[in-house]
Amino acid sequence: MAIKLKTKVALGGVFLFALLILVGAVSFYYFNRLSDESKAIVKANYETLNYSREMLNELDRFSKNTDGLETFEKKLQLQENNITEPGEKEITASLRKNFNVLKDKGRNDSVLSLIRSDISQIMQINLQAIDKKNQAAQRSAEKAKTIITIILTVCILIGFTFIFNFPSLVASPIAKLTEAIKAIANKNYGERIHMDRKDEFGDLANAFNTMAERLDEYEHSNLSKILFEKRRAEAVINSLKDASIGIDNKGTVLFANQQALQLLNLKEQDIIGQNQVEIKRRNDLFRFLINEQNSIPFKIVVDGKENYFTKEIIELTNENQKAGQVIVLKNITPFKELDVAKTNFIATVSHELKTPLASSDFSLKLLEDERVGTLTAEQKELVQSLKDDNKRLLRILSELLDLSQVESGKIQLNIQPIQADILVRRAIESVQNVAKEKNISIKKELKETLPDIKVDTDKTVWVLNNFLTNAIRYSSRDSDVIIEVDKKKDSMQFSVKDFGKGIAPEYKDKIFDRYFRIPGTKEGTGLGLAICKEFIETQGGKIWVESEIGSGSRFGFSFPIVL
Repeated sequence: MAIKLKTKVALGGVFLFALLILVGAVSFYYFNRLSDESKAIVKANYETLNYSREMLNELDRFSKNTDGLETFEKKLQLQENNITEPGEKEITASLRKNFNVLKDKGRNDSVLSLIRSDISQIMQINLQAIDKKNQAAQRSAEKAKTIITIILTVCILIGFTFIFNFPSLVASPIAKLTEAIKAIANKNYGERIHMDRKDEFGDLANAFNTMAERLDEYEHSNLSKILFEKRRAEAVINSLKDASIGIDNKGTVLFANQQALQLLNLKEQDIIGQNQVEIKRRNDLFRFLINEQNSIPFKIVVDGKENYFTKEIIELTNENQKAGQVIVLKNITPFKELDVAKTNFIATVSHELKTPLASSDFSLKLLEDERVGTLTAEQKELVQSLKDDNKRLLRILSELLDLSQVESGKIQLNIQPIQADILVRRAIESVQNVAKEKNISIKKELKETLPDIKVDTDKTVWVLNNFLTNAIRYSSRDSDVIIEVDKKKDSMQFSVKDFGKGIAPEYKDKIFDRYFRIPGTKEGTGLGLAICKEFIETQGGKIWVESEIGSGSRFGFSFPIVL
């Protein structure tokens, strides 16, 4: 039957307690025995000696006068009741006989002498008994001392042996377990504890061996390889130059590389494994990255220097289900600096080129004047071609100048209240001739009693003009273009609808980006819609596009109605 460690410890304690009880019981027995013998001496022998001395005293008084026999007789009766030693009874009987003779005959020296002799013998017997009992008590004490010493010595030896050996019962398995744990910590998963015990330490050794076996299996399993790949992926992520943050579909942050931690000014333990809601509450930049859905460049001050970043969100899927997302921040500061230099260069060049182009346009008008001279049909065709090229260059330069104003943040607005119908009419007038060339009809759909809006007239007409120009350009001949104005709750909405070939879905998010042109498009610079977006958003409006392949496109913007 297996004895558990708890039982062994309990039995050890009981054993030591039993030794203490044994020593105490033996000591108590002999001490009690000595006490009883001492009491017996006092009671039996010392009382007899006392009675004898008092009877002798009475005899002395009787020798001088005849009274005192009553006291003597009382002491004699007490002695008769206190006979304890061999021979004491016979002598006491003789004493009684002689005392009776003394009472009958009266004072008689011979009788008194016999009585004194009997009393002396009684005292002698009790004195000898006292001496014997004292010797016996001493022998008992020596014997008790010897026995107690032997028992105490044996108990001490057994106790020391138990105290010396019992801790090893606990310490030895713990030492083996400690060594085995150190081996496991050093990834020596082949380590085993061999302990042939049926107690708790045996169970612990078996559990440890099972754990080591599982760890050994795990070390050589696919899971270990997967975790190795995970660690390698994390190493790759940390080596990326772009700040990266991974979030699962439950909103828990899975990883953030050093670049991201530096930008967020957070430590790894403050973000990894935390829910994004909690982090958003504590960190403004993280809240901006999560809440802001567009990819507009933004500024972050790092070490006292302005840095510009763009945000890209990479959606992660697993079996067509969203598994999470990775937020990548790309540092575009060098490109931003180049873009500023480019903007300044474009503004300077455009301004310098505009003057000679205006002069050449004036010279072409002089050539067309018949007062200067008559041109042949071929010459007129060349002059017209030069005028068209001139206009195209002037338009491009105007767009570049407008773009340089937008990029430098130097757009000057002249906000004034104006009727929506006036904006639409001015925009249509500027493109009417182009529409006639393709026999395109521009239709207005304006709601009645529209309130005035506060906008920059020139820039808003420029946006409508750009929408109409694009709509006419990409519409087929003999078709319609619809310009619509309507009030939607607290905003005024303008839109231009064409029935051309439409825009593919993958291009709609990029249509307002600078220099973007739909593949296959030969006309345009890719700046017009980007400038439109800046003009509208600078005035506090919103710009949008709706399109479907084969059904045309609808470009629009809206302004809040300010009373």
